[in-house]
Amino acid sequence: MHANFVRMTAVIAPPLITVSWLTGHLSDATLRVIDIRSSGNSSENAFDTGHIPGAVHSDYAADGWRIAQGGAGGLLPDPAALAHLLGRLGITPENHVVIVSAGLTPADFSGAARVCWTLKIAGHDRVSILDGGFEAWRLAGQPIETGPSASPAGAPYPVRIKEVMRATVGDIDEAITHATAALLDGRSRAQYEGHEKSPQAARAGRLPGAVHLDHSQAFAPGTGRLRPAAELEQLFGSLPSGPVVSYCNTGHLASTNWFVLSEVLGRTGITLYDGSMSEWTQDPGRPVATGAAEGGGDH
Repeated sequence: MHANFVRMTAVIAPPLITVSWLTGHLSDATLRVIDIRSSGNSSENAFDTGHIPGAVHSDYAADGWRIAQGGAGGLLPDPAALAHLLGRLGITPENHVVIVSAGLTPADFSGAARVCWTLKIAGHDRVSILDGGFEAWRLAGQPIETGPSASPAGAPYPVRIKEVMRATVGDIDEAITHATAALLDGRSRAQYEGHEKSPQAARAGRLPGAVHLDHSQAFAPGTGRLRPAAELEQLFGSLPSGPVVSYCNTGHLASTNWFVLSEVLGRTGITLYDGSMSEWTQDPGRPVATGAAEGGGDH
C-alpha cells in the first residue's frame, strides 16, 4: 500500500522549473530541494541568512561533487563517494531533486547543471534545476527561511553509474581521429583559439576539430536564466546531428551546453567530458589546436 502511494504521488517535473512551479510543489513529500550556493567561507552564511523553506545546503565547491586527480580539476567522484554524498543529503531513489544555485551568473547555473549531470550519471533521473536559482525566488517575493541547513542524512544512495553519459580520453581520441562525435567547446572564444588559457589547463588551445559555442550565449542577457526553448533551439540548431561531446576546462561550464542539448532540447547521444582540457593537456603527446577554426567554428 505504501509503495503504491509513493508512486501515485511522485513528483513529475520538467528538467527546468520555474519559481511558480516550485511554489506549487514545495510541500510535496517526495521533493528534495538542494541549495548548492558556494562562495568560499561565506556559503553557509548566505544559506543561513536566507533560503527556500526546507532546502538542504550542499556547497558545490567543497562537498565533493567534483574531484582533482592526475592534473584534471573536475572529475566525477568514485561511486562510493557519490553514494555517501547523496545519502548525507537525504536523497533517496523516491525523491525528485530540485537544484538551486545562487542564480546570479551563468557560471552559477553551470554548477547546477553539473550537479544535475552527476545525479543522472549516478542513476538518479528525477532531477530539475530552478531557473534563475535563489535570486529568482527572492525577486519573486517568495517565503524565505533562515537558519542552518537541515540534516536529513540517510543511507548511502544505491549508485549505478551510467557510463554512456560520460566521455573519456579514449572517446575524445576516437572523435578526433574518426569523427565519431562532434566536439563542442563551451569556453570563451579567446580560450578556444588559444589566446588565453585557464590555469587548470597545461596548454592553451582546443580539441582539434571542435566547434565553439560559449555557454554564456544560452542565457538571457544580464540574467542567470536560460533563454526560452525556441531561442535555444535556434542557437544550438546548427550543431551536427548525432553524438555531441560537451567540454570546457574542468567540465563545469560545459555542463550548461550538455543540459541545454540533452535536457531542454531532448537530443540523444549528448555526453560530458568531465576531464576536459585540464585532463587532455596533461599529456604533451595529445594534439591541441589554436587559432581560428576553419569556417569560423562558431555555432
